[in-house]
Amino acid sequence: MYSQIDANRRNSFLLITLFVGLLAFAGWVYGYVVTDYGPGGLAIALAVSLGMTFISWYAGDSIALWTAGAAEVTERTQFPTLWNVVENLSITAGVPRPKIFIIEDQSPNAFATGRDPQHASVAVTTGLLLMLERNELEGVLAHELSHIKNLDIRFMMLIAVLVGALTLLGDQFLRFSFFGRRGRDRDGIGGILAIVGIVFLILSPLIGQMIKLAISRRREYLADASGALLTRYPEGLANALEKIAAAGIPMQRTSSATNHLWISEPAGPGLGARISGLFSTHPPIQDRIAKLRQMTDNT
Repeated sequence: MYSQIDANRRNSFLLITLFVGLLAFAGWVYGYVVTDYGPGGLAIALAVSLGMTFISWYAGDSIALWTAGAAEVTERTQFPTLWNVVENLSITAGVPRPKIFIIEDQSPNAFATGRDPQHASVAVTTGLLLMLERNELEGVLAHELSHIKNLDIRFMMLIAVLVGALTLLGDQFLRFSFFGRRGRDRDGIGGILAIVGIVFLILSPLIGQMIKLAISRRREYLADASGALLTRYPEGLANALEKIAAAGIPMQRTSSATNHLWISEPAGPGLGARISGLFSTHPPIQDRIAKLRQMTDNT
């Protein structure tokens, strides 16, 4: 576990470096071909990229929660069972109790986010609360608290912001290539911006998907195992995953940038998942259940 935490710290630093570099490069290209700053525009681009990195570090969790339509639970009496389960598991895991959020959605799902255990949040859907027994809910929340304790949340949050920022950049390049004033005034500039925009639009989801595939599946297996050890009842999480899979209800609000945060694929099974799980950010749910049941058999 400690090696995983160290790896997450290193990977987070590398991801921030990549984030700043890509945004600085994109800003420099825009400043060079659209304005007359030339190479001097790199300073402006770098300042903008550092500003966006700062926002993602300190507000990335708020953005993810807002995207999901989450509302904070501020009183124990609002959802007493949920509050008590999170509080008890936090004490057992040795981490501060994260902020608790609720999402009005029939789909049973949950995720954790934040930059560290001191600034973490967990969000669950109303569908999850209605569907699960208490020991099953404990299994799901133990899984999410494991993501918090292992610092998975920091890396996963940065990925979400990176993918979203690259997608927006691609969209802006395309817009300026067709509607920008200088794109019309200077020969070939509109074409250059169009090419850069298309490259960003193509590469941003591919880059994000490759990063997510590299980290998400392994982290889900590790969080399943860590959560099962936390509750000392692997069957609770296994049963919860069975119910989630059987429900097959897609989330009302989904985003490709944040899909990897959830305990289960928020878009539902879908045609792609039925054909192949190759490009899914989550390992096959039946494999996860089998591994948890194997833990039960070995105890």
